[in-house]
Amino acid sequence: MPFISTHLNRRSFIKRSLATAALLTAARQLMPSGAYAAAAAPEVTSAKLGYIALTDAAPLVIAKEKGLFEKYGMPGVEVAKQASWAATRDNLVLGGEANGIDGAHILSPMPYLISTGKVTQNNVEVPMSILARLNYNCQGISVSNEFKDTGVGLDASKLKVAFEAKKAAGKDVKVAMTFPGGTHDLWLRYWLAAGGINPETDVSTIVVPPPQMVANMKVGNMDAFCVGEPWNEQLVNQGIGFTAATTGELWKGHPEKALSMRADWVEKNPNAVKAILMAVMEAQQWCEAMENKDELAAIVGKRQWFNVPPADIIGRLKGDINYGNGRTVHDESLQMKFWADHVSYPFKSHDSWFIAENIRWGKFAPDTDVKALVDKVNRQDLWLEAAKDLGVTDLPASPSRGPETFFDGKVFDPDNITAYLEGLAIKKIA
Repeated sequence: MPFISTHLNRRSFIKRSLATAALLTAARQLMPSGAYAAAAAPEVTSAKLGYIALTDAAPLVIAKEKGLFEKYGMPGVEVAKQASWAATRDNLVLGGEANGIDGAHILSPMPYLISTGKVTQNNVEVPMSILARLNYNCQGISVSNEFKDTGVGLDASKLKVAFEAKKAAGKDVKVAMTFPGGTHDLWLRYWLAAGGINPETDVSTIVVPPPQMVANMKVGNMDAFCVGEPWNEQLVNQGIGFTAATTGELWKGHPEKALSMRADWVEKNPNAVKAILMAVMEAQQWCEAMENKDELAAIVGKRQWFNVPPADIIGRLKGDINYGNGRTVHDESLQMKFWADHVSYPFKSHDSWFIAENIRWGKFAPDTDVKALVDKVNRQDLWLEAAKDLGVTDLPASPSRGPETFFDGKVFDPDNITAYLEGLAIKKIA
């Protein structure tokens, strides 16, 4: 009998312990930050966040679909589709109170271009804050089937003769990107210049919104383009063109989109900013898990989000890449990353590269104080606060990831930007 009694008591204790743990877990889900949720409630419960139909907007979509904004006290967050990056810029300039937006899924250089008035009407400066990085990798440089026989891939030089011949025949060579000075503009320019093709003089650069890339190549409006997924994969699936290179091949583990908000909104609503960050960071963790990829593709592919078949999304999300030229690879290091390896943390060194490249192509003056500009816009301090409240223990040791090496052997040292720029053969600056 004592054995039975002891066994039952132990079993009852385990049951009570499990029940207590379940209650604590449920309480944390309702009040995820412990005392923070009660003592530092969001100043507002709503915000307007823009997004473009690109796979790297997934953390915002998932945070909305999975109720994470509500979980962290922001049930009124609206995630609103934008027609183009220019529309995103214009709506950020307006701000949420003027029927625009308060923040957005955005090309990482854009907050710097908007803050300094480089891309706004009448050069109006609208201070922005970068709060998090949303993803790494998984953009693509795709080329019309007209040039498939050149064998062009990571080495763009194979297009040089073909482009020269087309121009000699009186035809314009057009390459498309999504926003001047944005990531796709910089990836395309870097790739062309590394192959000896001057993007300033050898081609004509045009701006096309991401969701319109495939249709425009189909009717022959461009010879090559750089854009995020799912549009490169859709191009291949429709047999219209092929991918020469993914951007992860240009710079493995490169930063791409950011979560950015107007600086005045951030200063006015610090607790709401933290709540939004925590919701998005939890969504990034969910997006990172391989077992969630199929559901992720199905969710973002819905009509109200991207209106794209999941088959056009899922491959490159997992690192399964069909280039459309007979080459296929499975490489998880090239998949879109959302959380692992400190993806979400906005390294200042990465923003320094974006500014350096925009100095290279004339968007910023050569004497720009890069460090001061990054320190003003990049709010990694707010990310760290949110991460600690979220219970994240794997935190970056430094706001710099150190020197970065590109596919052509060039090295960017954030502590010696001048040397990097001087080492580039093709550039707009003298």
